[in-house]
Amino acid sequence: MNSNDSLNLVWLVGILVLVVSALSVRRMSLGFIVRSLALWAVVILVAVVAVAHRHEIGAVFAAANARLGLDEQQVQGKTVRIRMSPDGHFWARVTLNGVERRMLIDSGATITAVSDRTAQAANISVHGGLPAIIETANGSVTARRGTIDELAIGPLKTQGLGVVVAESFGDLDVLGMNFLSRLHSWRVEGNVLILEPKAAADDDGSDATIEPAAAGPNGRRGARQGTAPRNPDTEDDFT
Repeated sequence: MNSNDSLNLVWLVGILVLVVSALSVRRMSLGFIVRSLALWAVVILVAVVAVAHRHEIGAVFAAANARLGLDEQQVQGKTVRIRMSPDGHFWARVTLNGVERRMLIDSGATITAVSDRTAQAANISVHGGLPAIIETANGSVTARRGTIDELAIGPLKTQGLGVVVAESFGDLDVLGMNFLSRLHSWRVEGNVLILEPKAAADDDGSDATIEPAAAGPNGRRGARQGTAPRNPDTEDDFT
């Protein structure tokens, strides 16, 4: 349980204490108080379990939406299309070393960043070298450097992706420019983010983000087009 979970638990216990106090003031019967306490205990237990397993629950809802055709993330051939969420951001259903997470795609973040919880669940290897000092909107944050063995968004897969890990990230996992820059191209059309693999990607499970052998006329690989998907609230500068 991390600090956020502990805070939620304290908040729920506080509510229970207030309920007990209110019932005592009204001088309810002992049986009524016991039944009320039992009911609130169940409510609190359900809330705690929901908070502790919110990622797994989110994955179940995402799978259900996909079966109903309501998923924001669609795959057309090898191209991934992600509709903008009501909050104005693009959220991707990403698999990290086989563990699924919902991640914010943020072109304002230089490198991919995940929480301690996600790093532990996905068994992401963390290096023992010097930490990274990250300048965020909330000040400087110290993070550990690591490597994601394999990251996938639908058919788009890449290996050996650099990442930073810190408890201060809370529950937010961010997919940064070090992933987007590996793609052949990415762009926004209307309210849809379009991610395309390298031109030479095939069906053998190979890395779909390696630069194609043939460069374009200007010597650069697939250009990024349209408006960049970015989160203005978290334009982090990683140093």
